[in-house]
Amino acid sequence: MSSEMRVVGVRVELPANQPILLLRENEGERYLPIWIGSVEATAIALEQQGVRPARPLTHDLLKDVVGALGRDLEQVRITDLQEGTFFAELVFDGDVRVSARPSDSVALALRVGVPIHADESVLDEAGLIIPDEQEDEVEKFREFLDSVSPEDFRGADT
Repeated sequence: MSSEMRVVGVRVELPANQPILLLRENEGERYLPIWIGSVEATAIALEQQGVRPARPLTHDLLKDVVGALGRDLEQVRITDLQEGTFFAELVFDGDVRVSARPSDSVALALRVGVPIHADESVLDEAGLIIPDEQEDEVEKFREFLDSVSPEDFRGADT
């Protein structure tokens, strides 16, 4: 079992300057925060903002290579959480699967336009329900950042 997720955004947790990727269930209330590296955070943010760099970034290159090889990325899955580290996989046509970090997987999924899924076991362990449904998601995210620290998750996917 898994849930389809959408990218809420990437924010920087202060004072540590640690970027956080925030996903939310499409058909549910749970959010999934994942501490990520700054390079991947930039790649995700640029794609969300529709910014096209003059030369392809690594994730753009990977998209082009996959297409040139005649393969189709069908989805990305966040599959596991072990000792605070998230694991993901790229799922290609023919059920070919490649292990990847969630940050790279999400950056690629946004570029290709494929769904992002999180396994139920990951959501059960790390999913959060942020209260006050009526509030704007960004404001809820800011409040969430004020209440947690990276130690709460004991690691990042970098």
